[in-house]
Amino acid sequence: MLFAMDHRPLVIDYYDRHPINEARILASLARRGTSPATLTPEDLFDLDQDHYGGREAVEALARTAGIAGESTVLDVCAGLGGPARFLSWRYSCRVTGIDLTESRCRSATRLTRMVGLSRRVAFVGGDAAALPFASGSFTAVVSQEGWLHIPDKERCVRECARVLAPGGRLAFTDWTAGSKLSPRERSQLQKWMAAVHVESLDGYQQLLARAGFAAIETEDLTGEWRWIMRERLTKHQKRQEEGVARFGRSVYEEYTQLYTFFAGLLETGKIGGGRLSAAKPG
Repeated sequence: MLFAMDHRPLVIDYYDRHPINEARILASLARRGTSPATLTPEDLFDLDQDHYGGREAVEALARTAGIAGESTVLDVCAGLGGPARFLSWRYSCRVTGIDLTESRCRSATRLTRMVGLSRRVAFVGGDAAALPFASGSFTAVVSQEGWLHIPDKERCVRECARVLAPGGRLAFTDWTAGSKLSPRERSQLQKWMAAVHVESLDGYQQLLARAGFAAIETEDLTGEWRWIMRERLTKHQKRQEEGVARFGRSVYEEYTQLYTFFAGLLETGKIGGGRLSAAKPG
């Protein structure tokens, strides 16, 4: 593993500066003429899903994890809380989100309060490798594209198994490493995206098995995510004037460089994406 020192400051700084944030969401709503005083969960759905695939991807995880109205769900690396709010709105379940970055937790809490979901959705700060919950607390654990920021994935997977009730399911998506991803490219991902360790799809399968999970299933999403990245890069390039005006030239150019680099890795198969699920034996 490349990363030997404390990864947390790098991850926190990355998300403290991330261009998709509470202020941007509220500004987008203001441009639409939507008042924060009258927000509904649906008003946020195209703004707060900071992951690949939008609501459809959240629903795919929910189906895989068997989420229903009586479920108690943990969202690991919950970010701004978009998936957690959608799950509660869609299935009437209770969701707890945990994230390392306190600013994301505070924003997630405020946005959740604005749309009236605070009774069923809550957020706490914490480390995915040391979950602050009692064993067997949840019937489902989900996560979307957050585990690339976790260096000790084995501890994270074991913690997910611990907090799951017997018979509960884990379902998550993440970026995956191809066989040709070089140490230099891993270092760049770490520097630009706080991607402290990108695991392979096979590696994730082995981690789940060692943690005692059963009924392990995997799905390679690389083709789908490659298309999404092409679309994102094209939109980013077309909106140069708007992006520079909103974020400043240096930030816009930084993300242009990141997008281009990341798209190149996807196109050449050096990175990919995967959806994995598994059950805790009952």
